[in-house]
Amino acid sequence: MTEEEFLTLAKAKYATINTLNEKPTMLDYEQGLVDILNDLGREVIQANLSKNSKDRRKKRNSNQRLGQSK
Repeated sequence: MTEEEFLTLAKAKYATINTLNEKPTMLDYEQGLVDILNDLGREVIQANLSKNSKDRRKKRNSNQRLGQSK
């Protein structure tokens, strides 16, 4: 993930974070911020892990049968 990709994801959450200023209590603000940052973290992880590896040595599923008869 490049810095630009991360900043794009973070900018998408910025407006939502600013709406937290309207929350009546600090607890509501904190809980909303935690939810937003968890979503951002999940999106970053998905962006980093969704890229397919081009490594030919990558582990294969060991439960998969390869050309074996029953």
